[in-house]
Amino acid sequence: MHIALFTETFLPKVDGIVTRLRHTVEHLQRNGDQVLIVSPDGGLKEYKGAKIYGVSGFPLPMYPELKLALPRPSIGIALEKFQPDLIHVVNPAILGLAGLYYAKMMHIPLVASYHTHLPQYLQHYGLGMLEPVMWELIKAAHNQAQLNLCTSTAMVEELKEHGVERLDLWQRGVDTETFQPELASLEMRSHLSQGHPESPLLLYVGRLSPEKEIERIKPVLEAIPSARLALVGDGPHRSTLEKHFADTPTHFVGYLTGKPLGSAFASADAFIFPSRTETLGLVLLEAMAAGCPVVAARSGGIPDIVTDGVNGYLFEPADDQGAIVATQRLLEQQEERDSLRQKAREEAERWGWSAATRQLQSYYKAVVASQSMSAAA
Repeated sequence: MHIALFTETFLPKVDGIVTRLRHTVEHLQRNGDQVLIVSPDGGLKEYKGAKIYGVSGFPLPMYPELKLALPRPSIGIALEKFQPDLIHVVNPAILGLAGLYYAKMMHIPLVASYHTHLPQYLQHYGLGMLEPVMWELIKAAHNQAQLNLCTSTAMVEELKEHGVERLDLWQRGVDTETFQPELASLEMRSHLSQGHPESPLLLYVGRLSPEKEIERIKPVLEAIPSARLALVGDGPHRSTLEKHFADTPTHFVGYLTGKPLGSAFASADAFIFPSRTETLGLVLLEAMAAGCPVVAARSGGIPDIVTDGVNGYLFEPADDQGAIVATQRLLEQQEERDSLRQKAREEAERWGWSAATRQLQSYYKAVVASQSMSAAA
């Protein structure tokens, strides 16, 4: 099958969406499909055998890491040459609108997927009053697709409540080879803790942006005086966070990828994740695969991954004290922490990328078959 994948973000950017797309493209190509990736130009022409059609763009003012690429007629020429059997638009916003347009113009089956909870993001950028408008735009875009995929049951329900139709669940996936408990190392622990490997080590991995609510980790850190915090990642909120955590033992590590990232997860005592805007929280599954106990907000797609008291701890989203209590309990109960590590790894092992991609391929085939039957009728 020839699949044209339209996405607003791809390599070299690093985030949960790009991680999912990377593994999906790799497995689709490995299974014999051909993929054309239409994305903002990041300098790459190919990934794992899939061609990348890069569209020039400009950095988003509030979020320079994100490039805004506008649709252009040359995309249609590239699609004519590729002859897709199906178009998949990921978070259709700007560039994705070209995917919607060409699917309609060329009578190509259309799948859309929802990964970024933009309506909630607006609150963190002082644009909360635009939330109803954002939902209308999401509904208008997604309801043009024959199938809309979400990455958690919570998002399936929320989109359904806001009028999005033809919804289903795209199961989670994680790389259990890159992320594994055996990658724990004293060297990495020393690096993350800035030379204090004996101290309790709290870890956050992800974008440093307002919607991640990383400031909410500070009360947890202050409640455990001996603890140290490592923030892995980067983003537009870094300078603000550096000021916020200036008087605390916090290390801004920057980006880590591959085995070094796996080692960071495996070497920490607890992974703290306060975000309330997650459609899934793929990074949680990576932490769990590495055997790192998770303390996270009971919000969005997170309860799909974390079972409170079994493979991690959940706290109520507005309860900072809940996060403190959960983290203190985790650090104090060695036996319970070991059990959480083991159960977290067992949960992650259930969700390989190969199975997630096979599920996606079955969705693709069903959508193509359905359109063929409609055309024949």
